[in-house]
Amino acid sequence: MRKYCFLFFCLLFLFFTGCPSKKPVEFPQKLKGKYGGRLILSTTTDPKSFNSIIAKETSTTAITGFLFEGLTETDGVTTEVKPCLAKSWKVSKDGLTWTFNLRDDVQWFDGEDFTADDVVFTYNKLIYNPDIPTSSRDILMVGGKPFLVEKIGKDRVQFGLPSPFAPFLRVLTQEILPKHILEKAVDEKKFNSTWGINTAPAEIIGTGPFKLKQYLAGQKIVLEKNPHYWKKKGNDRLPYIDKIIFLIVPDQNSQLLKFQAGKIDALSLRGQDYAFLKPREKEKNFSIYNTGPAFGTNFLVFNQNPESPISPVKLKWFTNRKFREAIAYSIDKKSIIANVLAGFGYPQDGPMNESCGFFYNPAVKKYRYNLQKAKELLKEAGFRIHNGFLFDAAGNRVEFSLLTNNDNLERVNIGNIISDDLAKLGIKLHFTPLDFNTLVTKLDSSFDWDVALIGLTGGIEPHNGRNVWASSGQLHIWNPRKKSPATNWERKVDQIFADGVKELNRDKRKILYDRWQEIINRELPLIYTVNSASLYAVRNKFGNLHPTGYGGIFHNIEEIYINENSN
Repeated sequence: MRKYCFLFFCLLFLFFTGCPSKKPVEFPQKLKGKYGGRLILSTTTDPKSFNSIIAKETSTTAITGFLFEGLTETDGVTTEVKPCLAKSWKVSKDGLTWTFNLRDDVQWFDGEDFTADDVVFTYNKLIYNPDIPTSSRDILMVGGKPFLVEKIGKDRVQFGLPSPFAPFLRVLTQEILPKHILEKAVDEKKFNSTWGINTAPAEIIGTGPFKLKQYLAGQKIVLEKNPHYWKKKGNDRLPYIDKIIFLIVPDQNSQLLKFQAGKIDALSLRGQDYAFLKPREKEKNFSIYNTGPAFGTNFLVFNQNPESPISPVKLKWFTNRKFREAIAYSIDKKSIIANVLAGFGYPQDGPMNESCGFFYNPAVKKYRYNLQKAKELLKEAGFRIHNGFLFDAAGNRVEFSLLTNNDNLERVNIGNIISDDLAKLGIKLHFTPLDFNTLVTKLDSSFDWDVALIGLTGGIEPHNGRNVWASSGQLHIWNPRKKSPATNWERKVDQIFADGVKELNRDKRKILYDRWQEIINRELPLIYTVNSASLYAVRNKFGNLHPTGYGGIFHNIEEIYINENSN
């Protein structure tokens, strides 16, 4: 399940982005000695924790994705749902009762058997536990009601749905966690602080192809293969690779130099890196792939939370739709694409783009750079420009802070351009890039912020973004976790997501989600900026590598091996 997460370093990992590879991958598939070796990647920041249930940031989920698995998984090539920890299932005629047969050959890292108890525990004691702030709960409910999850045998579970649920099998990619390890922490109400970054690696127990071996803050994260992993390819027990090492390299320029020097095996590129690396492709024995618009989004978001420390004056500005619309027209996306992305980018107009496929609505309103239109909207909203400065109707000068994460240099450069753009409207902007985890805390806990330039992961199933779009959602960033919608349009979006998840007719679902995209682009709770192209540089040393749009580079990590003849 692709639950949406804060994507503050969207250039980090290579298996969650892109669209179909435009360059065919041809590697020798019948090599001896497939086992062994290590894959070296890089990350711009430390993980915030190793607890995937409460994670809202990719610094955590990109690591835990190797450690944990769900009942189903989405094929990285076809995007079809296929079995994972559940080997088969059947559904009742009314579509409300699903029975899953679990694999009986799966063990947790500590040798304990994976059973139905773990599935029931994960859903009933973690996902549906109101004391646990998980974004998954928004996605795994229908009409505000949870699934009824019951054990009907050691290796059998049954899900009872309160009503039809169109993306049901796809959302069951939700990670399953071990009851025998975590039940005590839940009972003692300590789960939310369990599996933090100071936890001994051996205590973090999953079923995935890799397990945590070592974490050195500010230096590296080391994963080692799970020697008892259940998946096989033919007669080969997977995974092939022994270790995955993530070097923590906060500066993207340093990452580029490390890749060029052969110290990193794969790198997500900025547009400006392409011209530098492309001439060295053959000499350094790597390939560059341009996989089109990234799934993730980049946007400005204004704090509209009346319960936050934001001043009433700013809150009045930020909740004014004409004010937000003026900001949208003042952003020079062409300039950002040319000067920051070196031409490798696309104007972004809404919560989905063409890479998302069927549910993308290309007819949403477009906001192209138009300073005159921006000034007219500000005037209509009661603002005035005097001596080059913007004032509201009460005579308050318009100034506020803009935050972003300092580890993403592209986003920092975008922020600088936006600062210049808003200055043309007389707005004084205090642009402050922050440490990633500090920024997450402000957005998700203290709510002490004005405006942020951030991003979210994306995907092909709109419902997986319910934790963002539902007014009660954990990631309803501009005004989160409300018991009731703050506006009429948010009430309409809530209803769309309530109806869309129950509608089994695909075409009728599209009509609903088209409407959702149109509402978002009209109301502008998020002001979208640009999509970067998904550019990757990968060393020519891997077998079974099949880059795809949905899966990215290493979606089939357990099957990938290192060519024994590679350097």
